[in-house]
Amino acid sequence: MSSVEAPTTVESFRTEIRSWLRANLTGEFAALRGRGGPGREHEAFTERLAWERHMAAAGWTCVGWPVEYGGRGATLEQQVAFHEEYALADAPARVNHIGEQLLGPTLIAFGTDEQRARFLPEIAAVRELWCQGYSEPDAGSDLANVRTRAAFDEERGDWVVDGQKIWTSLAQDSQWCFVVARTEPGSARHRGLSYLLVPLDQPGVDIRPITQLTGTSEFNEVFFDGARAPHVVGAPGDGWRVAMATLGFERGVSTLGQQVGFQRELETLMELARRNGKADDPLIRDRLARAWIGLETIRCNALRMLDGVAAGAPGPEASIGKIYWATWHRELGELAMDVCGAGGMLAAGEPYDLDDWQRLFLFSRADTLYAGSNEIQRNIIAERVLGLPKEAKA
Repeated sequence: MSSVEAPTTVESFRTEIRSWLRANLTGEFAALRGRGGPGREHEAFTERLAWERHMAAAGWTCVGWPVEYGGRGATLEQQVAFHEEYALADAPARVNHIGEQLLGPTLIAFGTDEQRARFLPEIAAVRELWCQGYSEPDAGSDLANVRTRAAFDEERGDWVVDGQKIWTSLAQDSQWCFVVARTEPGSARHRGLSYLLVPLDQPGVDIRPITQLTGTSEFNEVFFDGARAPHVVGAPGDGWRVAMATLGFERGVSTLGQQVGFQRELETLMELARRNGKADDPLIRDRLARAWIGLETIRCNALRMLDGVAAGAPGPEASIGKIYWATWHRELGELAMDVCGAGGMLAAGEPYDLDDWQRLFLFSRADTLYAGSNEIQRNIIAERVLGLPKEAKA
C-alpha cells in the first residue's frame, strides 16, 4: 500500500475548483483577474457579471446552499476551500455576493416555499442582483432605530413603503432590495419591524449614488415614496430576528477568502518597501512586522468564528473579528502611504486617477463603518458578551 493517503473530500473539492478556475480564467475572462472589490466595484462590472453567469452555468455559485435549492450542498470546510481558492486565483470580485451570501441563506431559513421558488433560482443563476436596505441617516449602525415605515394594503395584498436608506451598496446595479421597515405604528426599537422584499424598478423608488473619497460611487441613498413590497420574509413584526440572522450569514465562510486578499496586499507592500528602500527604516520595518502578526491574528480569530458557524451561528468572535480586520486594513492603508512617501500624495493623472495604494488608503476609511461600525461592535461585545451595563441614552 502506498504511504500517500487518498485525498480527503475537502482536498478533492479544493482541487476541483482550482482546476476549474485555472481552465476558465482564460480568454475573454483572463483580463478580469484582480478586478473589482471594495472601492473598485466600478471596474469591468458588465464583464464580471458575465463571468459570474459563466460560473453559474458550471454550478459554481451558491456552493453552500442545499442541493434542492440550486447549490452544491458543500460542507463548511468545502465552502472555506472554495473561497480560499477563488481568492488565491486572483479571480474577479463577485457581483452577486449580497444575494448569494446574505439573502439566499435568509430565504432558505425563513422564507416560504413560494418565495424560495421565486427568488433562489434567479440568485443562483445571477439573473437578479440584490442590495441591502438597513442603514438610515438617523440610524446608522443602530438598526433598531429605523424610521422607514410600511403599511399593509389590504386591497392589493402588498406593503406600501415610505422612507430612506443610505450607504446601500450596489443599489444602482440591483433589481431588488431587502428592507427593514417599521410596520407597527407606535412600536419602538426592535419591536414592530418587518423584513420586506422591494423591487427597485418601480415608481416610488429613487436611487442616488454617493460620490466617495475614491471618486467612485458604489454606495447610494435610496428613497421610497409609496413603493410597493409584495413579499415579507418571516412574520410581520418579526423582522428583527430575520435581520439579525442575515447579519450572521454576512460574517461567514467568505472571511478566509478575504484574508487571502489582505495577505496579497501586505506581500505586495513589503516588496515595494524593499524596492524603494523604505524597508531599511526601522519604524517602517516594525510596522510591516506588526501588520504580518496582525494578519495571522485575524486568521486565527476567523477560524474560531467558524467553530460558531458550524455550531449553528457565529459567536462573539464575529464582532471581535469585524473590529480587528477593519482596523487592521485601515492601518494598512495608512502604512501604504508612508511606504509610498511623498509620491503617494500625487494622483497619477487627471482628473482623479488613483493608484491601488491611494485607493486602499481612502476606501479603507469606510472599513470601520460599514457592516456595523467599530463603536457598535464594541457595544455588542460589552453588553452581550461581557454583561456590562448598557450605554446610557440621551
